[in-house]
Amino acid sequence: MMPVIENHARIAFRYLGREARQEAVQETLCNACVAFSRLVAQGKADLAYPTVLARYGVAQVRSGRKVGCRLNIRDVLSPYCQRRKNVTVERLDKFDDEENAWQEVVVEDRYAGPAEVASTRLDFAAWLEELPKRLRKIALFLAAGETTSAAARRFRRSQGRISQIRRQLYEAWHQYQHDLPFQATA
Repeated sequence: MMPVIENHARIAFRYLGREARQEAVQETLCNACVAFSRLVAQGKADLAYPTVLARYGVAQVRSGRKVGCRLNIRDVLSPYCQRRKNVTVERLDKFDDEENAWQEVVVEDRYAGPAEVASTRLDFAAWLEELPKRLRKIALFLAAGETTSAAARRFRRSQGRISQIRRQLYEAWHQYQHDLPFQATA
């Protein structure tokens, strides 16, 4: 029965990527095996046909049911909850555009509350507006997590100069937070 069930599952999940397909096929086999053991326990082994078990296993996998796991509708990371409640979970550490990359970087502080994050975003945006255009571009590039060498290549400066600018930006940010005057040079 296993080859028939496996073949049916491969066809049913042919649209998935290689790794996801293998996972779905194995999960189908597990669901079919559990269903078969239930039929045997009930004395109905003569009703266990491979195609029926295969269709049952595929249906279980498509509905998000895994062997040995309960469905949790309260867990937003659960595929079941995402499907049933139409919840979308997105990563916070990917940057969609360079212009607003710093906003997503600010979120990474796990100990900051929502008010602190919002305040920092507003303060950082206002601070960036006070910087000269060239320094602002370098600050945004570095805030996105880029290295000094990458910034040096992008802005045609030496790595040493980018390090100096990074230090200058660091000092400017601390001065801004304490309302001290700052003289920026690119």
